[in-house]
Amino acid sequence: MSGRAQLMWDEAVTGYDFGPGHPMDPVRLALTRRLIDAFGLDREVEVVAAKPAGESTLRLVHREDYIRAVKAASLDPGAADGSYGIGTLDDPAFAGMHDVSALIAGMSVEAAEAVWRGEAAHAVNFAGGLHHAMPGAAAGFCVYNDASLAIARLLELGAERVAYVDVDVHHGDGVQAAFWEDPRVLTISLHEHPRTLFPQTGWPEETGAASAEGSAVNVALPAGTGDAGWLRAFHAVVPELIADFRPQVLVTQHGADTHFEDPLAHLAVSLDAQRAVQVACHSLAHEYADGRWVALGGGGYAVVDVVPRSWTHLVGIAAGREIAPETVIPESWRQEVFARTRQLGPLRMTDGRWPVGFAGWEAGYDPGDRLDQAVLAARRAVFPLRGLLA
Repeated sequence: MSGRAQLMWDEAVTGYDFGPGHPMDPVRLALTRRLIDAFGLDREVEVVAAKPAGESTLRLVHREDYIRAVKAASLDPGAADGSYGIGTLDDPAFAGMHDVSALIAGMSVEAAEAVWRGEAAHAVNFAGGLHHAMPGAAAGFCVYNDASLAIARLLELGAERVAYVDVDVHHGDGVQAAFWEDPRVLTISLHEHPRTLFPQTGWPEETGAASAEGSAVNVALPAGTGDAGWLRAFHAVVPELIADFRPQVLVTQHGADTHFEDPLAHLAVSLDAQRAVQVACHSLAHEYADGRWVALGGGGYAVVDVVPRSWTHLVGIAAGREIAPETVIPESWRQEVFARTRQLGPLRMTDGRWPVGFAGWEAGYDPGDRLDQAVLAARRAVFPLRGLLA
């Protein structure tokens, strides 16, 4: 295995642009890439420009008629077929949509291939993590489901156990749906409760098809959950399941929209807690998956203050050069932020909450606490199906 991590990047991904006023502003990708450069992390990783996913690869997850519809809308956005979820308010059609979506998918697939073959220690595609796309429809700002495609490619290459951990504020519904009947894939999603947030799925009772009972895990967190509760929930569920499943590859999705500044959701998590989960995922990959780790981006709509810092931390962790939370952000990057957005960039790589403390589950729980109720619901739904104590 190479000692270096791979960073998947092509400037063309900033063409994934639903238009002015859409929350999925591609400036978040450009600013993340510039912040990675500003810290010199590009010298610590192998930067790889992958090929777009071809149609045969896309068909590992997506229906042929849907791919045709995306291609057609890409050529003529005004004629997009809304029955496929494109040309909607969430997913407006735009020229070149197929090409850039296939590029992002190809980046995640190539990341998975590199990790599986031992060509990279870890691989990061922060432009990826588009976890809402379904086999036959776009949804939630996602056209092609690169996370599902990466996992499907790993299975095609011979992987027998792949674990997917999704800490985006929204349920990882597209990935769960893609592998609902496949016991080779364990999907774990921690997200805001479906009562209060799109896509209104991800209930703890969603545990997989009869052929794969216990392969889908959902921790539905109450709105307002902050750092201590979020980390408590993660550590009360994820490590024990990963230890039991012992994946050959760990694929993680790190949507930054759990943050308290995010405009589209209602959790209250800090950048420091996001960093702590990134560190935990890295450790789990080494402990249980021989270090094979594919890390993806995802949601995140505080495009200046949060997303670039969160994903730059992720790249630093994958590269083996963690950025200390108290580190001052280079002035050159802050100047670029102002030039691009007319906003003032953050000063440090922290929200001032490091180190983040939380109470471990092993110390007991409070059945009257809403956060503990969410954890209990997930454990009671899945753990017995996997032969574990709830």
